[in-house]
Amino acid sequence: MAASLSKKIGPLKILEIPIDFNKGFKRHPILGSHKTWRGAVSGIIAGMVVAFVQSRLYQISFIQEISFFDYGDSNIFLFGFLISFGAVFGDLLFAFLKRRKNIRPGEPWIPFDQVNYVIGAFLFLTPFMVFSCTKNFGLEVWLTILVLTFFLHILANHFGYWFGLQKNRW
Repeated sequence: MAASLSKKIGPLKILEIPIDFNKGFKRHPILGSHKTWRGAVSGIIAGMVVAFVQSRLYQISFIQEISFFDYGDSNIFLFGFLISFGAVFGDLLFAFLKRRKNIRPGEPWIPFDQVNYVIGAFLFLTPFMVFSCTKNFGLEVWLTILVLTFFLHILANHFGYWFGLQKNRW
């Protein structure tokens, strides 16, 4: 939701430039005009901030007991960057694939619209976790995140639509 919420932040208007600069590929937009630098940058920054806040909350023993990840075990800024960059990458990758299938922006492409973030985060975060963390996300954690993200994405987008932050419910 960081991309939608960032529409309300005035200084970020300067980044309201399509990532693909409105270029096409095989008679279709590469990504579409709705995929902007504002959304990508705000998504990455928001992800890094959330990771940092989670690392501070991890100092509470109850949070340590229920956490999937040992925040004291790694470089939290690199973790935050990789997970959020991966999520943005996944969104852009599936936007590219969606345009190849001639699906317009805003039209649902279930389940890919809901899980593209998790797939991207998995691709970028897994090597980092394998090589630098003692507490790793196992397959059951990734599957749990995938299922939860599917439903939470739908719910979050409906809220964004109801509050006028996005044009489509998806």
